[in-house]
Amino acid sequence: MDLELAGKTVIVTGGASHIGRAIALAFAREGSNVVIADIDEGQAHKVASEANTLGGGGKTIVIRTDVTDQREVEAMVGRVSDEFGRIHVLVNNVGWVLDRLFLDQPREDWEKAVNLNLWSVIYCMRAVLPQMVENGYGRVVSISSEAGRVGEYREAVYAACKAGIIGLTKSLAREMGRYGITLNSVCPALTVPSSEEEISEHSMWKLGLQFFTAETQEKAKRLYPLRRLGTAEDTANAAVFLASDVASFITGQSLSVGGGVTMI
Repeated sequence: MDLELAGKTVIVTGGASHIGRAIALAFAREGSNVVIADIDEGQAHKVASEANTLGGGGKTIVIRTDVTDQREVEAMVGRVSDEFGRIHVLVNNVGWVLDRLFLDQPREDWEKAVNLNLWSVIYCMRAVLPQMVENGYGRVVSISSEAGRVGEYREAVYAACKAGIIGLTKSLAREMGRYGITLNSVCPALTVPSSEEEISEHSMWKLGLQFFTAETQEKAKRLYPLRRLGTAEDTANAAVFLASDVASFITGQSLSVGGGVTMI
């Protein structure tokens, strides 16, 4: 099936690492022009180099961006417009969580979680949507989480932010539909990187990967009806589908990519 993404310009925030990396590579395979907006330039350039060897026909570039800084986000969007013209797709992928009980978390951890998980999405949407309105076309896919749908133990503020993404997406889908713009969110469950090679220095998995041993992962798999954990590619496939014109009549939805761990 032709998803008609060839030649379209896609911004992927946090595209240097893990799920973001898989999303960037998936769009590159479809022939899209991909912009990896990430704070880790070194890792981002590795992904861009890999994307540019896939033969999809598009071009992948890196623009260093701190998505918690609205001015940097706006500057990044301006550079993308200068390089490629129209922006067709925005994928809000950046995320961060610290596994800790709410009463044990200092304020700076709450602020970091809100800045990375929610404010970044607001900044990116605000920077991109006016151009999409002007062009009468746009696709916004935001990576939320199953935690945002059902809550998660030891992830209270993160879950609140991810629920906020779902609500923001639904509200803006109502506002933007008249302009030919769809907005949807994807909600992965536990998705563990396959190796340290695919995560950046700034990834939450740089520390977290050591806790998810093979034994721990085998125990976790038993919680899922499909008896496996999700992969970054599972989420990437959902994001690419929702960004395509095949999904042009789908908007305001939160799609669970969780192997059946929640069914609501």
